[in-house]
Amino acid sequence: MSERRTDCERIYLDHAATGPLRAAAASAMAGTGPIGNPAAVHTAGRRARAMLDDAREQIAGLLGVRPLEVVFTSGGTEADNLAVLGAARRDPRLVEISAVEHAAVAGLAAPGLLGERARVLPVDGAGLVDPASIGADGAAGLVSVMAVNNETGTVQRIADCAEAAHRAGALFHTDAVQALGHIPVDLTAWGADMASFSAHKIGGPVGIGALWRRRGVDVDPIGAGGGQEAGVRSGTQLVALARGFAAALAEALDEMEESRRRWAGLRGRLVAAAGAIDGVRVDGGDDVSPSICHLSVEGARGDDLQLLLDERGVDCSTGSACHAGVSAPSQVMLAMGRSDEEASSCLRFSFGPTTTVGDIDQVAQLLPDVVARARRAR
Repeated sequence: MSERRTDCERIYLDHAATGPLRAAAASAMAGTGPIGNPAAVHTAGRRARAMLDDAREQIAGLLGVRPLEVVFTSGGTEADNLAVLGAARRDPRLVEISAVEHAAVAGLAAPGLLGERARVLPVDGAGLVDPASIGADGAAGLVSVMAVNNETGTVQRIADCAEAAHRAGALFHTDAVQALGHIPVDLTAWGADMASFSAHKIGGPVGIGALWRRRGVDVDPIGAGGGQEAGVRSGTQLVALARGFAAALAEALDEMEESRRRWAGLRGRLVAAAGAIDGVRVDGGDDVSPSICHLSVEGARGDDLQLLLDERGVDCSTGSACHAGVSAPSQVMLAMGRSDEEASSCLRFSFGPTTTVGDIDQVAQLLPDVVARARRAR
């Protein structure tokens, strides 16, 4: 067994969980300077408000939407919660969610939240929703389908799903956290009514995200407070984080096409190496994010695979990092028709701006031995 690597020597392949803070974002945050509460009317407060408004306008411009349509949140989870629960409070009809949603949406089907009002939309073996299944009974008031799956990288047919939702008379929300900066995001072309985003997935700071809601779409607040963010999301706005979010988004979108080409090359390299190992399957179907490579390894547990790679200096995950520490089959894989054993045999590698060809080649060299050892550990 190889020696444990130091932090600076480790290979980080879990960018779908979080990524390094971009220098541009750090600089924008540091440049905020002494600051007041943006809700205050004194000079320091007005200065803070101006910087907050500038960040909101920059993000809106990059997304091709109006500034007042952007609601800052603490991250993607809160944005998802605000969209789904906030809309559901205004409309008593069913809420349809795909079977492969992030826990921030899937968890809302629990008793006491949406409960019996939630209807789960099935997916096929690649994790895709059939748009024909949306609003089939005509009773839905809101439909939520994520744009890019956080485990498999599957890219949904969002425009088709939104069209089906609208035909059924429902609003359409998409969790676009894994899409932003990784695939083209065109909210107008998608026909979405709401979309959720998170800064730290694109090199922005942890602790801020956004809910975009098309003009005319109303959601109720899901918490009490001072009525900030147009009365929808209370709490003192984090000006420095908003500036960091805006700077990271500008740089991520500017680099996206080049990054996508580079990630596709890295993914292809890893897929080829994994495909050479008997019983290793690449998941996600034909249309996947180039920055995510999800593997199922026959005869091995994902936890064992992850631990063995971690010991060799490779940081990856068994699926969603939001379920870290919980040994259970992936709900996403179960929804795709896998058995409990198959849904517990997964690894997710995800790439970012620091990922190199050398990183992938080292993982490719490690994988055959890691897979063999994990199979013997069962």
